[in-house]
Amino acid sequence: MRITNKIMQNNNLANINTNKILQDRLSTQMSTEKKINRPSDDPVVAIRALRLRSNVTEVTQYYSRNIPDAESWLNVTEEALKNLAEVVTAMQTQCTKGSNGDLKSSDRQVIIEQLKALADEVYSTGDADYAGRYVFTGYRTDTSLSFMEATEKKYSIMEQLDKNAIDQVTIITTKGADGSDVMDMTSNNYQNINVNKEDIQQVDIHRFQLAYDSCDDTLPVLSYQERQGDGTYLTKTIDITLKHDYESPYQAVAATNGAVFVPETGELLLSDSAYNKLMETKDNVTTADTNEGEIRITYEKSNWIKGDLRPEHYFYCTSDPGDADKEIIYNESYKTSNVERQDIEYDVGFNQTIRINSTADECFKHGIGRDVEDLVNAMQDVLDTEKIVADLTSLLEKSSGADADAIQKKLDVANKVLELKKGKAQKMFEHGISLMQGYLDDTNVSLTNVGTRSRKLELIENRMQSQKTTFETLKSENEDIDIAEVIINLSSAKLTYEASLMATGKVAQVSLLNYL
Repeated sequence: MRITNKIMQNNNLANINTNKILQDRLSTQMSTEKKINRPSDDPVVAIRALRLRSNVTEVTQYYSRNIPDAESWLNVTEEALKNLAEVVTAMQTQCTKGSNGDLKSSDRQVIIEQLKALADEVYSTGDADYAGRYVFTGYRTDTSLSFMEATEKKYSIMEQLDKNAIDQVTIITTKGADGSDVMDMTSNNYQNINVNKEDIQQVDIHRFQLAYDSCDDTLPVLSYQERQGDGTYLTKTIDITLKHDYESPYQAVAATNGAVFVPETGELLLSDSAYNKLMETKDNVTTADTNEGEIRITYEKSNWIKGDLRPEHYFYCTSDPGDADKEIIYNESYKTSNVERQDIEYDVGFNQTIRINSTADECFKHGIGRDVEDLVNAMQDVLDTEKIVADLTSLLEKSSGADADAIQKKLDVANKVLELKKGKAQKMFEHGISLMQGYLDDTNVSLTNVGTRSRKLELIENRMQSQKTTFETLKSENEDIDIAEVIINLSSAKLTYEASLMATGKVAQVSLLNYL
């Protein structure tokens, strides 16, 4: 075949262009430091790059965002729980002091003030938040644990209890037959107080202490399951009577076979008959989807003070019941066996999550505040009685004759009341030590759970850090160039390109004159 000059020119141009393309590709790799710039450059590298980049992005999301966020949430929770543990421990210390029978009035006043301050701090701690989200309120992170100010809002609340929630309360009657009360006695009106020592009685009564006081005047509904002869269960209710006066409800219990509700104190006082019926309730272990031992108490509350715990974080309840436009039902699953737990979980690894929140019902319990309220009231009763005794004693020292005898009689009555109230307060504070220990145990369990999650998260973080390094290395090996190799290849390509230009220039100079 005859090789013409045109063929030689075309071949030279094609080869020069090939060298130029190679030089361009190597120059581009040098400037981008990447092996390929489009999938067509190397499909295998491109596919692997997409997968590795996806892995790096996921690991970076876990390691740089999710895990630090989870750590911060757990740290805030841990600090709040540590503070709660300190507060409950301080309450236990005050209970230990209050159980001393030889306290002075000044000591009692200090204990009262300390308990009140500590009770206020308990639920304030529960309003801890992280980045504007409340950490103890489950999914309702935009709603505080307690009311931040006095609020008027009606709730229908259903507490789900069992017979273990029944406790015993001691009442000391201080009224005479005419209704006069020893606790109203002063040095000016003692003649009008017609109370004898025989009128002073101490009575123990079983009760349910509801989660809230200052409830509405509507009658609660107390229902329980009663086993029938054929083995089935029938829902029964206890008749309830409403009483407002603090002392008379305890006296009224004996006159009923049901219960007495005191809305001011949030107490449901049980007659012996009602108590025995409720103590017979028992869960049937063969029915896993039903708790036959559950006792339900439904009541209403409309007036809330600052610091009251919001019921929607604890109970099945309805806000603004009966108002079609405003009514909201909370925690409906609580009425079933499939209770929905409001656990917040973070994705912290490939197919791996971790729970980061603790819910209020695990640690910030109503009983803490309610028990402290009982202790404060018992100690305040002793202080009030001590003041009456001190006033009468001072008056007796200034009196003589018949006046002194009358004062001494009233003083004996007041001393009996004081003796009984001191004994009651001492027993309550002794029992308060074990109650606070129970709350402290619950808090320590929550703290342990948080610590366990934090430790688990730390291990995951270390693994994610290792995986992040591994994937980034693989990604770099797959995409990034070897600069030294590319520089050598580029220099070689330049040399080849220049040589091809020189060779083509010499070939192009050949003509017929060279053959003559």
